[in-house]
Amino acid sequence: MASDVSNPLGTYLRDRRTRLDPAAFGFAGGRRRTPGLRREEVASRANISPTWYTWLEQGRGGAPSADVLDRIARGLMLTEPEREHIYMLGLGRPPEARYQPVEGITPRLQRVLDGMVLSPAIIKTAMWDVVGWNRAAAVLLTDYAKLPREGRNILRLMFGSDHVRARNADFDSIARFVVGAFRADVARAGASTSVEVTKLVAELSRLSPEFAAMWEDNDVVAHGDGVKRIHHPDAGLLAMEFSSFAVEGRPELGMIIYNPASPDDAERLRVLLNGAGD
Repeated sequence: MASDVSNPLGTYLRDRRTRLDPAAFGFAGGRRRTPGLRREEVASRANISPTWYTWLEQGRGGAPSADVLDRIARGLMLTEPEREHIYMLGLGRPPEARYQPVEGITPRLQRVLDGMVLSPAIIKTAMWDVVGWNRAAAVLLTDYAKLPREGRNILRLMFGSDHVRARNADFDSIARFVVGAFRADVARAGASTSVEVTKLVAELSRLSPEFAAMWEDNDVVAHGDGVKRIHHPDAGLLAMEFSSFAVEGRPELGMIIYNPASPDDAERLRVLLNGAGD
């Protein structure tokens, strides 16, 4: 089907509905003039007027609302990238962020972590829950596998664990960085007022007057990069440069990679990793 450059949203919606199997949605099959769902069937699933949906495909009736686009996205069972695409076509902007808790990472992403043998690396969520890590991170930072899932939150570890606190040579500056980056992350993820964030902030405020004071400061920082000095019981004081990266296709995740800041740090880290048991 030829694309209508004057009505890209209508062309895209028509293409999506013609790819769907009516039987999978409980609609009668039989003989149809065109494949896929009919317009009125999409309208029914989206709970909007069939006339309005028809106008939308035909490029009539003006710009749709965000609510209509969300209904259509659900009706057509669009993926998140496809939902974002119809927002860009219909409104010229992406949809507002919707926070979705993350349970884990894909095996492929885990293999990326594992490939960085001498660089401790973690994958974290907007809530700063660690959902992926490599062996180097477990040896140098924290063995997350030994912690319960709720205990793998970086803020809980920083403000609730004497062990983690003792390992951070510059605790105050690192803690302020983490709190400011956390505030920015949850806002970007559309989770600032979510139940999860509200509960975590209340819990940490009860647990730590330091966190409560930092949270009240309302500082916001970008991830960027920096240097973190870590006290390790076997390797001594290690200076580690850290860099933050977005995970392509997973905007709710971020990767933090640590690398030794000097040749001496690199050698001591190598000895530590080679001597650590699996």
